Formats: sequence, C-alpha cells, structure tokens
Amino acid sequence: MKSQSVMHTFFKKYQRHLRKIALAASLISIGSSQLAVAATNPADPDKVLKWVFNVAETGFDPGAAKDLYSNGVNYVIFETLYSYDYLASPVKLIPRAAESMPEVSADAKTYTIKLKKGIYFTPDDAFNGKRRELTMADYIYTLKRLMDPKLSSPHSWLLSGKIVGLDELAEQAKKTNKFNYDTKIAGLELVDKYTLRIHLTRPDFNLGLILAHNPTGAVAREVIEKYQDLQGQVMGHPVGTGPYMVALDEWVRGSKIILLANPDYRGDVWDFKGGASPEDQKIMAAMKGKRMPQIGRIEINVMIEDQSRWLAFQGGEIDIFELEGPLAPQALDNGKLKPALVKKGVQLSRIPDPETSIYYWNMQDPVWGGLSKEKIALRRSVALAHNIQEEIDIVYNGNAVKLDYPIPPGVVGYDANYKNSIQYNVAAANALLDKFGYKKGPDGFRTLPDGKPLEIRYTARSGAVGKLQTEVWKKTYDSIGIKMKEDLVQFSEMLKAEKTCQLQTRNSPWIADYPDGDNFMQLYYGPNIGSTNNGCVKLPEYDKLYEESQKLPPGEERDALYHKMARIMEVNTAQMMGFARYRNMLAQARVIGYKKHPIIYGEWMFFDVEKSK
Repeated sequence: MKSQSVMHTFFKKYQRHLRKIALAASLISIGSSQLAVAATNPADPDKVLKWVFNVAETGFDPGAAKDLYSNGVNYVIFETLYSYDYLASPVKLIPRAAESMPEVSADAKTYTIKLKKGIYFTPDDAFNGKRRELTMADYIYTLKRLMDPKLSSPHSWLLSGKIVGLDELAEQAKKTNKFNYDTKIAGLELVDKYTLRIHLTRPDFNLGLILAHNPTGAVAREVIEKYQDLQGQVMGHPVGTGPYMVALDEWVRGSKIILLANPDYRGDVWDFKGGASPEDQKIMAAMKGKRMPQIGRIEINVMIEDQSRWLAFQGGEIDIFELEGPLAPQALDNGKLKPALVKKGVQLSRIPDPETSIYYWNMQDPVWGGLSKEKIALRRSVALAHNIQEEIDIVYNGNAVKLDYPIPPGVVGYDANYKNSIQYNVAAANALLDKFGYKKGPDGFRTLPDGKPLEIRYTARSGAVGKLQTEVWKKTYDSIGIKMKEDLVQFSEMLKAEKTCQLQTRNSPWIADYPDGDNFMQLYYGPNIGSTNNGCVKLPEYDKLYEESQKLPPGEERDALYHKMARIMEVNTAQMMGFARYRNMLAQARVIGYKKHPIIYGEWMFFDVEKSK
C-alpha cells in the first residue's frame, strides 16, 4: 500500500497528465461545455494556498464536528445535496450533488430530489479496491446517522421531529442500544438509485437550506463502520466525494492540516453572476470560464495568537487571513484598508457576519438557573449592568454592531426596528439586586439572598480576545458587587463543557447554518439542550410558540410569533442579545477572485491563486 506522500506525488503526475489530455481535447472540441463534464479535477498541484485557523480543529466527521473551522474542511470533502451561489446577494440556494432544485409538494411536506450521476468517493481500503459511486442510499444513511443515539450528533436538531418514522427509529435504538440502519422508514423513500423522496411530519420551508448544511454531507457506510470509534465518530479518516481530501500523513493535529485536490473530482466551470460593485465585477472578469477548482494544495496552519497570525501574513507566510477585532487597527481605518497595505496589493473582503454573539447564564446552574423572581432579578441585573458598546469598542475595536433582536441583519426575519427592553443602566441593576436580597458585605461584594457567598465563573476562549472579554466582564460584575472568577480554556474543551451544561456563563457566538430566522430562534428551544441550546434554556411558553412558528413560511405571521418569543426571553432574561461582528478577510495580491461568503466557510473551490514563485 502506498504512503500518503507517495500518493501525493502520484496525484501531481496524474493531474499533469490529465491536463495534457484535457488540453488536447479542447483543441478538437466543438464547445467549451464539454470540458465541464470531464470527470477529472482541473486543480493545478503547483498552486498552493496558505490558510490559517485561529483555533485547533476538532476533527473531520460532518455528523460530529461542531466548530466553524473543522466544518470549513468538511465542506470541501463531503458534498451536500445543495449549496449556495458564490456571489449572489442575498444568498441563493443552488444544486451541488443534486441534479436540480427539489420538487416540493404544495403542502411543503414532500421533497423529491434527483442526484447527479457519476460522482465517486475517493479511493479507500473500506471499498475493497472497488470504485464506489455516490447514490441516494448514502444520503439516507447520512441523515439516519444524525439521529443515531450512539453518535449523539450535535446536529440532530436539524431533523428531530421532521421526517416520518425517523424519530421512532431513533427511539427504538435507545431501547436496544443499536441503530438499525437497514430498517426502511416511510420518510426516506428511495425511489431509485439516484432519486430520494423525503416525507415530512409537518411542512418545512427550510429543508433545502438544511440539505445545504455541512452535517448532511454524504458519508459512506463502509467508511464509518471500518473506522468509527466507540462513540461512532470518524474524526480522523475523512472520505468524501468533494474536490479535496486530507493528506493524512502530513496532518499534525492542532497544528497543521494539508488538503490535496481529489484527482477524481469531476470539476466545474466558474459561471457566477455578482452585482454591480467593482469588487464583484473584478472577480467575474478574472474568474469566468475557469475550470474549478484551480488550487491543488491547501496548507492550513493553526495559530492561536493574534500577533503571530498578523506577522505571518505580513511576511507572506499566509495568503488569506481573518483580521479579528484586536488586530483591526493594524490594518483598517474606519473599515477600510490602510494606504500602505493597498500599495502592497493587499485585498479586503469585509462583511457583517450573519451571527449573534449572545450572553448566556446557564439555566440549569444552581446559582443562575430557575424562574423564581430572585433568579430572574440576578440575571436581569447583570444584563442591565453590561455595556455592550464598550465591549465592542474594547475587545473588537468597534468591529461589530450591537443587536437588539435575536435574528441578525442579512437573515430572513430580521427586524431593524425592534427595541430590546433591556438597556444599559448600572443604577437600575444595583437597585434590583438590593430589592431581591443580594446584600453587600464589608468587602463590597454581594451574597446570595440566603447569605451564602456569591461568586461566578466567566469562561472564555484562551487567547487575546478571551482575555479582553474577561477584563470587560470583570468590570461589569465589579460595578454591581459580584465576585467574578476568570476561566480561560481551550476552545474545544469549552464547547464540550457547554454541551453538557457545565459552564456558568460566557459569550456564545452563533453563525448562521442557514440564512433563515429559524436557525437563530431554535437556539433557545428546550429540546435542543445538549446540541445548540448552549444556555440550557427551557421555557414552555417559548417552546410552544417555536413549534407553531415551524409550521409557517417566512412572513408577517411568523414574524409576529418571533416578536412574542423575543419578549419572553427578555422577561425571563435567560439570555441577552449581544452583537454581530464584522468579518474582515485580508488576502495577498496573488489571490484571485476571493470574496467572503456569508454562509460558506472554506470557499477554496471558488477562487484561484497565482503559482508560488
């Protein structure tokens, strides 16, 4: 068996050979459209992109990975049925592995989807030397797997209660400790090898968007069964059908990830249509007609420290770099690149993220949780005492926008006129604590109403941003006489702890999985505790309204329910709306056609780079 490095050399030679064949074919071709269906990856192995993550990856299993960075890699390895147009604004759903957009019944309860033929998984021992074609049976397996109790997928909420027979199959697995993947269910009807019909328990107007989300990227059953760990995860051996694959022998966990172009990937022709902006026009002029992907090798380094990333970018060691808030003054003046960087040819792609950074207080924690008046008063007092704009200015150098509503700008359902009932007022915060028995002792710090000490633990990600966050929050807690303990931990460990309701409080960002308000309102839905409901909130009145909202298409009727739900959250102060950050992506002059997409992370298959000198 060849090592991965030997295979890399083989792939480079193989791709050069294929390009020669493609060039010869183009000379006798009667139309450029014939090139679009060639079943060979057009990527040039001599084109290398140098990328950077600011946190370590958690692994590459789309059903188990829950962080943005790992899922950026998953996006280019595992193919979803649908994706998004690279340039369209507002975002536009398009087919990916699917042949066309789904046929949806009038009642929005049945989706019929056809798959492109001739898509293949990358070769792997799990396939016993056979070429393995992607079929709709793989998508049925993938969707079932998200509901397997053994995997305990953080993405099960995407399908829970939606597909006829799927929840019952999952419940049976809980009783028998074995998920029977061979059991046919009415909700996932395999019409033929390339046609899937999904039958829903209720109307779902967002199913197409869900089928564009990374966790629904197709995995092969043979691969999962061969390499899965005791939890059913395959974090270290990704095998998909997408344009890239992980070079396993060059992968240094938590430090370096190498992606190589999948030589069997079918390729496509770049033909996106942007707006009238100079940025879009420049991209279209540079990219239109290119066979994609163009980049043959992607080198991703993990650099946690802000300054290290900035210095590496300045030194040309990184091609594209996310400029987080603390570093913004180094490169930007009022949201625009400084002249010295413009002179060097550095490019800026800047968008407001479709995200909410919320503040949660664990509703299952003995100090914070509960719906008694004194517990609500404690949470509300902290919310009143926190100066969100000051946090934006100090931690993010003004590189964010304060939010009043749970749904951010750029997402369907956003209301720019909504005014949150909780606004900064330290005097009111202290008066509220006084009223409900949180008395100050001789040291100036408050106790619980029963006289026991009151000390809380604020958790943040290790690094400069996390340190600044703890300093800002320490000021907030000091202003109302509450002791705060700083808790800086690794990002991956923080995510694990909050999924089991172990953290007391933190800033919790959520970037849209799909661009609809439902993706944000579900963050506070009781049954999603353990997956997306990080504050472990369970409010029956909210849950009832959320379930009603899922039956409605986007529009005024659903918006009215969302308004009621937002007020319920404010009355109970289970969470507090924070802000949406701007995402500033800096690119070197050698990068061609890059633009930050609001939903897709890991847009590597959509742009190009000059060859390294």
